[in-house]
Amino acid sequence: MKIMNSSILFFIIIFILCFHASSIISDSSRGRVEYLPGFQGPLPFYLETGYVGVDYNEDVQLFYYFIKSESDPEHDPLMLWMTGGPGCSSISGLLYEIGPIQFELVEYNGSFPTLKLNPYSWTKMASIIFLDTPVGTGFSYGRTTLASHSTSIQLCDQAYEFMQKWFKSHPQFGSNPFYVGGDSYSGLHVPIITQLISDGNEAGNEPHINLKGYILGNPTTFPEEDNYIIRFANGMGLISDELHKSLLHTCGGEYRSEYISPSNIECLQNLELYQQCIDGIETSHVLEPYCGGLVWLIKLPTHKMLQDHNPLSSLRCRVDGYKLVYYWINEASVREALHIQKGTIREWIRCTSDLNFITTVHDVRQYHLNLSNKGYRSLIYSGDHDMIVPHQSTQAWLKDLNYPVIDQWRSWKNNDQIAGYTESYLNMMTFVTVKGGGHTAPEYKPEECFAMFKRWISYQPL
Repeated sequence: MKIMNSSILFFIIIFILCFHASSIISDSSRGRVEYLPGFQGPLPFYLETGYVGVDYNEDVQLFYYFIKSESDPEHDPLMLWMTGGPGCSSISGLLYEIGPIQFELVEYNGSFPTLKLNPYSWTKMASIIFLDTPVGTGFSYGRTTLASHSTSIQLCDQAYEFMQKWFKSHPQFGSNPFYVGGDSYSGLHVPIITQLISDGNEAGNEPHINLKGYILGNPTTFPEEDNYIIRFANGMGLISDELHKSLLHTCGGEYRSEYISPSNIECLQNLELYQQCIDGIETSHVLEPYCGGLVWLIKLPTHKMLQDHNPLSSLRCRVDGYKLVYYWINEASVREALHIQKGTIREWIRCTSDLNFITTVHDVRQYHLNLSNKGYRSLIYSGDHDMIVPHQSTQAWLKDLNYPVIDQWRSWKNNDQIAGYTESYLNMMTFVTVKGGGHTAPEYKPEECFAMFKRWISYQPL
């Protein structure tokens, strides 16, 4: 009997030690950030960063930034936010779009970049988790070569697993209304992740996630989106009516030259004329200065970008502001403040093209239909000067869902000025255009997008 008691006591001690060790590992993978280099004084909001291991043996380590609502975090909605790309770090959303801090846009003279508060942060009415996904994006990394590769479906499965584990370590947010959000290329993933959460809830998976809906900005949705770029260019006066009609007649709705038959000479000639007309147009916002286009977003590695181009000597180009994050986040003091594990990422890149990722889902309209049938809310917004994912293409797939309109197309206002246009449907889906907005609308029109989100998240009409 004494031997048995001793054995039981031994196993109890081992269990306690193992549990304590696992708790230490869990706690060490995340931590609060009270100070950030470049920001004067303590942060006036709650910021937490960390890693969550997912996939087999947790070989995929997903990095996140979590900011509590600055209003009522115990009851305010919680949102998971992902930036597009694929391969763009969610810090783009945090520092350039909807987060509580942003860079002071001043001419760069070699000094350390400074941060300031963003008066139009969406965290004033919601808690937000900014997630680096897929693996290889931002500070998320794979422990093995196999884990460093992913597909669209793997990304979504890993994001769902991330949320399950995150809620287990943050049970106090289990009853908060939950939304999935993102912009641009994440339009292909947000509906799938939302569907996975919904299916998991129906299957009785724990923890139960209090899913209410999803939010998307200028989202990639279906393969035919490129066809609406021609229509957008004509509507914005970038190509003539005659060229537009000729393109429609000769190309039959396909405007990517690689898919055009070499024998269709007239179509190819029209496409060449079209390219000449838009050469020098900034496609992310057609009214802004052209400064290299998407090459600044996805093609140039950090060191080459900073070596081949002058430091921030003017503010003519929006991409100059993107340089600041490189000067900031690759500093050792910043990485230490953010609790970045040493040796995991050699060089941080805001939007990387060197990503072991394969797009396996190209059309998510059926996911929108499924989620609509289940009664989830959704906000779909478009900056109306975006030529990458034009608002006409978003309107097209919204119409494809074939739900009755309950709030006809009308203007919505901010400060007594028209801020855009909106239309709502019977499936609890709201479409909003942001007048003067670009591909990531909150970056270009922060005050208007703040008003839009505040009204929608609180169930108020736009």
